[in-house]
Amino acid sequence: MRHFLLTLLPLVGLVLVHLFGYRLKFLAGIPRSIWLSGAGGVSVAYVFLHLLPELQEGQRHVEEAAQSRGLYFLEHHMYLMTLVGLAAFYGVERMAVTSRREGKGTEEGTPASVFWVHIGSFALYNALIGYLLHQREAQEFQEILFYWVAMALHFLVNDFGLREHHKERYQSAGRWFLVLALAVGWALGLVAEVSEAATALLQAFLAGGIVLNVLKEELPEERKSKFWAFLVGTAVYSFVLLLL
Repeated sequence: MRHFLLTLLPLVGLVLVHLFGYRLKFLAGIPRSIWLSGAGGVSVAYVFLHLLPELQEGQRHVEEAAQSRGLYFLEHHMYLMTLVGLAAFYGVERMAVTSRREGKGTEEGTPASVFWVHIGSFALYNALIGYLLHQREAQEFQEILFYWVAMALHFLVNDFGLREHHKERYQSAGRWFLVLALAVGWALGLVAEVSEAATALLQAFLAGGIVLNVLKEELPEERKSKFWAFLVGTAVYSFVLLLL
């Protein structure tokens, strides 16, 4: 029961971000909110100081799995999956941005086809995050807490970006779809367990996706983001992760 609650409570917290994050009206508008920039910094700090170091351990499992199947060319390419995650989310983001710039969308945002592809990719992303909650279950409580804080703030950043692209369609349907995907991923983690090598690859894909999804919100000049806020978020969470 204790282990069940250790993952259920963070799941509920992540769901609440999707359901009620839009009520934080002070985060909207341009110039970009310093709180969103800071939240992005927290997520990136978690990737570089927690997820990527864990991939070094995962590399050993991937090498063993590759050797057992004769896939020797994959032995030293653990970070290839990180690149795949980054490239995949860059692709769907460019699709959404191009659709809006070319005027293919409506006052509801992007066309329905683009909306479902975009939301579908983030649904897989959310399912992965929900599933990986169970990989923290065997660790100390603070590890789950670090993961939850980083992902909750990351969801907040993602929600504002997706709402900008898809307008009311995201509010009425998209966020609910992401909540469902998150719950499905968590539920799969209860009943199914993949190999350590596969888990490492999933974490690598997630790491690449997080880095891209944070930076694509910060870098556009029209957002007028505050670098100092991003830097403060990165520095503060890095300090916390290294201290504890």
